[in-house]
Amino acid sequence: QVQLVESGGGLVQAGLSLRLACAASGRTQRNYDMGWFRQAPGKEREFVAAISWSGAGTYYADSVKGRFTISRDDANKMLHLQMNSLKPEDTAVYYCAARTYGGSWSDYRQYNYWGPGTQVTVSS
Repeated sequence: QVQLVESGGGLVQAGLSLRLACAASGRTQRNYDMGWFRQAPGKEREFVAAISWSGAGTYYADSVKGRFTISRDDANKMLHLQMNSLKPEDTAVYYCAARTYGGSWSDYRQYNYWGPGTQVTVSS
């Protein structure tokens, strides 16, 4: 089992930045593909970004490309999401996820482990 806990969410004005973090614990001897998803009220869970187990590959939703950057620090068992130029439509609960097998990066059903989420609110 892998446990994931997100932090770094909050209330921020449009145009500003936030940096989310996800701490992993448990069976972390192997590296996992990792991802960030988000869910706004009344909407389905949405893919934001993902990074391969080696860190060599990164993938982004079109809506965040050029504004968000995903990175991993395996020595400290951390995953980050740097969010710049935030927009009100980025408001959502953000979830960190990990998966043990391949498949579509953007399909939340491919991910085995999830954190409880952290709220990000962007005011206009």
